[in-house]
Amino acid sequence: MLEAARGFGSPRGVLMIGHMFSAIHRKLTGFSRVAVWIGGAALLLSAVMVTLDVLARKMFGITISGSDEISGYVFAAATTWAYSYCLFSRANIRIDAAYNVLKLRNKAILDIVGVLLLLYYIFLLFTNAWGMFIENWEFDATAQTTLATRLWIPQMFWVSGLLFFLVSLAFISVWCLTALFKRDWETIHAIAGVKTVEEEISEETHV
Repeated sequence: MLEAARGFGSPRGVLMIGHMFSAIHRKLTGFSRVAVWIGGAALLLSAVMVTLDVLARKMFGITISGSDEISGYVFAAATTWAYSYCLFSRANIRIDAAYNVLKLRNKAILDIVGVLLLLYYIFLLFTNAWGMFIENWEFDATAQTTLATRLWIPQMFWVSGLLFFLVSLAFISVWCLTALFKRDWETIHAIAGVKTVEEEISEETHV
């Protein structure tokens, strides 16, 4: 076991670990991208449904029952599934006035603290959401609406999005802490830091 530990600490072992983290990151990013496209399509369809409901009510005096309720469920689920893509794209909104003047090492430390605090918050949010989902599942609770939707059905998509975000945050946290152990500030910035102006311009102009 000691020899194995030394092997992981060697330059070759460090390189293998880096490749492993990068491969997992690509897989998770790809999955989150697909989830965002599906969520976006669902949001678009719900917007069309609500628009048709409004037009039908104004023109013909009829309504599509439950359109607003369904659109609310879709919005909640699509939002949680978009969290992970936002994380991997480093698109979180941050107040970076003081951040930009710090040295790379200090930026990296702040990035790690931010990721760990977010991980803790999402863990608390997920545990409460999971408890609510299980309770509605056990009691087969329904919404007090015309559709009488079984609440656990839309909550299943919402909670699963939170779970994937929690897993994504845990992965980013482990990668950041591993990079911190190696004092690899560049890697921490690349996976959890605020994008520089040059990076944003490069992405906007990339064809």
